[in-house]
Amino acid sequence: MKIIHVETLIDKGSYSQSVHWKQTREVIHNEVKAVDWTHGSGKFTIYPEPGKERGKGNGVVPIKKGLIERLTKAGWKPEEPLNIASRKRPGKLDAVLYSDHGPIALEWETGNISSSHRALNKMCLGFIKGCLACGSLVVPSRRLYTFLTDRVGNYDELIPYLDFWKSIECAVTNGVLEIIVIEHDEESFDVPKIPKGTDGRALA
Repeated sequence: MKIIHVETLIDKGSYSQSVHWKQTREVIHNEVKAVDWTHGSGKFTIYPEPGKERGKGNGVVPIKKGLIERLTKAGWKPEEPLNIASRKRPGKLDAVLYSDHGPIALEWETGNISSSHRALNKMCLGFIKGCLACGSLVVPSRRLYTFLTDRVGNYDELIPYLDFWKSIECAVTNGVLEIIVIEHDEESFDVPKIPKGTDGRALA
């Protein structure tokens, strides 16, 4: 899989210059790039069928499954709740690595665009509360999005709101927040479509 863009929303304090973050960021990016389809092929090839119509296109949940499994083996905690709100606790984070610098969070978007907003808001709140050291959100590019479940969160639809999330930096003492934009390596009708789930209308 390709990383075609990384958008830094928050870069505050000394942590972003630390060896720990540089090493952890490299691990995250390398693991994202290691995501493949079909599994074991060493590259990410998408079945190029638009996902606009129900039952068409590719699912999204299986894409991140191998990544989360590998991170779990490396010590990350999957589906981890964090106490980052003074009122009702927001949803769990896809993966969290606990470090001496604080928790590091990874979210891989498999929901709709509102889910992407919630993921970023959740991590921003963690920075404001001082209980998150770093956060990364992985989202598809517009080109990859075309072949996935319709309305799944994607980078193009987040662009109008980037300045809002960047403005949170003034309330943050230390931390890094970035959006990782991913895209397929190849397109081919010779690979199977990525399976979809059966929960709700999204059939993700």
